[in-house]
Amino acid sequence: MTNEQSLAEPVSTSPDEEGWRPDVLGSRYQQRTLALGPDPDGEGSVVATLVRYVPSGAVEQTAGAVLYVHGFTDYFFQEHLAEHFAARGFQFYALDLRKCGRSLRDGHTPHYVTDLAFYDRELAEALRIVRAETGAPVVLNAHSTGGLVVSLWLDRLNRAQGTAAAGITGVVLNSPWFDLQGPAYYRTVGTPIIKAVGRFRRMVQLPGGKISTYGDSLHRSVSGEWDYNLDWKPLHGFPVRLGWLRAIRNGHARLHQGLDIGVPSLILRSRITKFAKEYGPAVDVADAVLDVKQIQRWSGCLGDRTNMVPIDGAKHDVFLSGPEPLAQAFGELDNWLEWLAGYQAAAGAKSPEAGA
Repeated sequence: MTNEQSLAEPVSTSPDEEGWRPDVLGSRYQQRTLALGPDPDGEGSVVATLVRYVPSGAVEQTAGAVLYVHGFTDYFFQEHLAEHFAARGFQFYALDLRKCGRSLRDGHTPHYVTDLAFYDRELAEALRIVRAETGAPVVLNAHSTGGLVVSLWLDRLNRAQGTAAAGITGVVLNSPWFDLQGPAYYRTVGTPIIKAVGRFRRMVQLPGGKISTYGDSLHRSVSGEWDYNLDWKPLHGFPVRLGWLRAIRNGHARLHQGLDIGVPSLILRSRITKFAKEYGPAVDVADAVLDVKQIQRWSGCLGDRTNMVPIDGAKHDVFLSGPEPLAQAFGELDNWLEWLAGYQAAAGAKSPEAGA
């Protein structure tokens, strides 16, 4: 993939009858544009982009399907994650949300929304397509801000029709953003200010947003080992705007009241946090973005069965960690998926329909 790829132009090959076309990740990946209509935040038309992994050769896919959702200043590029799920029998899909990654268009403010519930539309449509194509139960996998977005959506979905009835069996959250990091006053006196100013001056940027510590630890052009599009995931991140941060804090408040997502969850995080203004080796073995204590504190608010696992030496994106923590994270994921399969089988055997 090249960093020169235009933000405004989709891949220039014709889609097939179902709307799938080749993806920027290469021959084993395809993308499909989901038209979402006018942007509620007034930035023209918006789309989301669904990506699917099409393995080469014969791979038995009988375990179910996975739908991945990225975080802030992010998009799907983690090919090794797709390959890992596929090797275990899952059909893998990923969603670039509106104004993010493949879905970013000219005139859009990257990642900007004023209500996290706006994402419900593309999440529901992506789930519909995955279910229609696979007929399989779906495990959701979400990272950072995506973990907050997906948790809130699942709570609304569960209250509306039941998460299980929608075909979802579980959720894997990778360093979910469950509270504001930094000093305590950010979360107390700072939050009413964010909400008040963010309501009327939505596009004002939060100061101090040019730190590239985490990006430097990831991208191979600096100190990392991963390659991705720096237009879609810049080293220093996209600017944080107060209207968006207000939506985040509203989401945090709803989470803290207690959700009922209706399915079991696995939560993976680093064991420690290391905030730094410049890159150093300590950043490679810690979460340089979020406060892991806040993740631990609020994970119990999801409802249902929750399994929280700290990973020694993991980065903020646990699945972009070094070899040892990455192997541990995949091991924990595999163990949980095996447990989930048994749990679902046992629940199915006990259901009234099973005895009919």
